[in-house]
Amino acid sequence: MVQYNFKKITVVPPGKDFIDIILSRTQRQTPTVVHKGYAINRIRQFYMRKVRYTQQNFYEKLSTIIDEFPRLDDIHPFYGDLLHVLYNKDHYKLALGQINTARNIVAKISKDYLRLLKYGDTLYRCKCLKVAALGRMCTVIKRISPSLAYLEQIRQHMARLPSIDPNTRTILICGYPNVGKSSFMNKVTRADVDVQPYAFTTKSLFVGHADYKYLRYQVIDTPGILDRPFEDRNIIEMCSITALAHLRAAVLFFLDISGSCGYTIAQQAALFHSIKSLFMNKPLVIVCNKTDLQPLDGLSEEDMKLVMEMKSEAMKTIPQGGDPSEEGVLLTMSALTDEGVMAVKNAACERLLEQRVEIKMKSKKINDCLNRFHVAMPKPRDNRERPTCIPEAVLEAQAVAAAKEKKKLERDLENENGGAGVYSVSLKKHYILANDEWKEDILPEILDGHNVADFLDPDILERCEELEREEGLRLEEAAAQDAFMIDGHDELTKEQREILGQIRKKKAMLIQEHRMKKRTAESRPIVPRKFDKDRKFTTKRMGRQLSSMGVDPSAAVSRVRSQSRGRKRERSLSRAEGDDMEIDGQHSNKKLRTRSRSKSRPIEEVAPGEGFKDSAQKKKAIKKSRDSVKNRNKEARRGEADRVIPTLKPKHLFSGKRGNGKTSRR
Repeated sequence: MVQYNFKKITVVPPGKDFIDIILSRTQRQTPTVVHKGYAINRIRQFYMRKVRYTQQNFYEKLSTIIDEFPRLDDIHPFYGDLLHVLYNKDHYKLALGQINTARNIVAKISKDYLRLLKYGDTLYRCKCLKVAALGRMCTVIKRISPSLAYLEQIRQHMARLPSIDPNTRTILICGYPNVGKSSFMNKVTRADVDVQPYAFTTKSLFVGHADYKYLRYQVIDTPGILDRPFEDRNIIEMCSITALAHLRAAVLFFLDISGSCGYTIAQQAALFHSIKSLFMNKPLVIVCNKTDLQPLDGLSEEDMKLVMEMKSEAMKTIPQGGDPSEEGVLLTMSALTDEGVMAVKNAACERLLEQRVEIKMKSKKINDCLNRFHVAMPKPRDNRERPTCIPEAVLEAQAVAAAKEKKKLERDLENENGGAGVYSVSLKKHYILANDEWKEDILPEILDGHNVADFLDPDILERCEELEREEGLRLEEAAAQDAFMIDGHDELTKEQREILGQIRKKKAMLIQEHRMKKRTAESRPIVPRKFDKDRKFTTKRMGRQLSSMGVDPSAAVSRVRSQSRGRKRERSLSRAEGDDMEIDGQHSNKKLRTRSRSKSRPIEEVAPGEGFKDSAQKKKAIKKSRDSVKNRNKEARRGEADRVIPTLKPKHLFSGKRGNGKTSRR
């Protein structure tokens, strides 16, 4: 799976086109008509909207550029060094930094001019401020035009880079120029790399894919490398060095033993020894190419000695614990005659696969897998051969199982019972019930006039009533404590406070008892107080009870009577008496209220059982319900099903001639 796809980076427009895109979008997406007769607030909003919209478009466009270009510190080191080799990361970071600075400057300009537009007093002044704001933003974009052009060139070049996955199975081909690397690449993959009989035909990395043991391998063809110091190597050679340094791959070092590439075996061996530090802990295969021109056995003693030294160095790159055999380290092939090509590919894939398995075995993840499988390796106890033996009973059981009919599917049952439209699949036959005869029973939906779902929890109503009862008791106690206040409460003694607490508790219990009776009464009629034969709630009885507790009942009795007659006294006030009430020489229009009325609950307050999470959600629901009937009410519909189309032009209003002075009635 490729992790980096540079082809998806958005095109970076030039500075002039960038400005034209944003300004034309502002012209098309914002209002264009304003008159000096408008209110000044409307004129300000008109021009503030243009400035704000332009700034937002600049900000989004520049942010897209910054976010889509890769950050060299966050991506894989292979891609980070490759981009540094190709583009110089200092210039790259400087260009992106200028884009980021321009984005911040545009935001600051917009903020400053919006503050000025907020206090613009005329249309002309607001328009001048708008022009100045948009002009300064465009000037900032013009200044970063070179950076935008540079990033566009980088984007085009990055889109042409091959899609290399640094973490997958990889085979890397390297060596001197014109030694047959691209020819081998074309043989083992479907890649079509240009092959020419001169050096540096391949100027960049090319990627192909090959299969081995049902696994996909990534084959990378690198440009040729010359034997010289690192600081003298050009960009083409550094691409190969970067790939060798950062990719965990099997390395194929190609060696032209015929000398037709223009370089001797001694020069190629010197290159091998100069870059052998890049081969450490990587499977290395030395491939002697062009054996059709010069066989390996026909080399001179000096050249053979150099080849053997390279082979010994290749053996040192095998990690500790690996297979120390010499097989697969030095191979011969000919890309012209296809001799040994597949052997080289298979050897590289096999060595890479062994190394990857070995690394996984050394990792901590292997502990999670070891308990899932066990490979038994029996040790022979003598020299006797014991071939595999399958018992006859097992063979007979297999034969019986093969002879049995296969399990009937629903399609087979359908064909046997008349086909589609006649046979319907029973969805109940797989039900898990205590008795199989119950599977086809009809599920009752109503039982004794009630829904079956109501019987899932028979105690739910009692529990709800308990909760409501407890909540009501607490609310009533709190209300009783707030409502029942006596003047001079702070001056009461300890005994009087205890008596007062008993009175309040008694009152709360009476209120709760009354609520309970009222709730459970259902259809019982409410008996007025004058027909209360028990005479439970009278001022005389209250006075007797207070006197028995040692409290003077006169204040409480007078307070109850004043509350019962407070509204009549308020209405009986004459206008003259109301006019005489003055506070500091001013007439008071406040009404006399002897007791507080109960306040209605606000519409947005959530009551228990309504199903809303909070008041904000309820407000939103109320607004949606009102909006849904707005058009219906505007059209004078009786309801949602009203489809009556009234007469749009009543005849009595639009027929006949009008005389002078008759226009006003319309």
